[in-house]
Amino acid sequence: MAGLADSGSNPDVDLLYDINGLAKDAPGWFDRVMEYVGEYGLLLAIVLLVVWCWWSVRRRGDEDAASTVAALVWAPLAAGIAVLVNVPIRGFVERPRPFLDHQGLEVLVQGKTDYSFVSDHATIVMAMAVGLFVAHRKFGLVALVLALFGGFIRVYMGVHYPTDVVGGFALGTAVALLLSPLAMALLTPVVKAVERSPRVGWLVRGRGRAERDDAVIPETRSERTSERDLAA
Repeated sequence: MAGLADSGSNPDVDLLYDINGLAKDAPGWFDRVMEYVGEYGLLLAIVLLVVWCWWSVRRRGDEDAASTVAALVWAPLAAGIAVLVNVPIRGFVERPRPFLDHQGLEVLVQGKTDYSFVSDHATIVMAMAVGLFVAHRKFGLVALVLALFGGFIRVYMGVHYPTDVVGGFALGTAVALLLSPLAMALLTPVVKAVERSPRVGWLVRGRGRAERDDAVIPETRSERTSERDLAA
């Protein structure tokens, strides 16, 4: 399995050199930016998107807020499960990092000694992006674009083959989608219970919605009283 990319005529290797070659032509400061974005920035951005989506959902306080929040909770859980699934895959394939088998690569991050296939970064960002897409289409589309860009950066940095990234995308998507029905069946009742709690219900539906609901009740009672007076 380790010989998946031994041949220099392999399109996977050719694409690796083409994308990583951009790092050689770029100024040093740009490579440092790409290094930070690829290691931490994009993952942080997707996490912030999940938090932003949650804040937007709870402020709106729609009737389906509980199911949406449950889907948002599933996004990071899916990423964690996908990484655990990846552990035996990496041990079985045992594919070395590309810079160990191929000379002349511009490696932006040093100290990578674990196996290359499947990319943990690509797995995590895609699982979270797909989970977010299940919860909210607009936020999810932004996250998917960021995840795709993150996969490109991993190859740009010289730490993964393109197929490592594609494998990570496939794994993250599969876990997030295939386990989503079971996850929603388990998480939605829990989130609905939280929603009904007077102490932590604000985590699901904001006070603005509750205040609007309370405002409707007196108005309705007042209308009923007026109707009884007219009937008398």
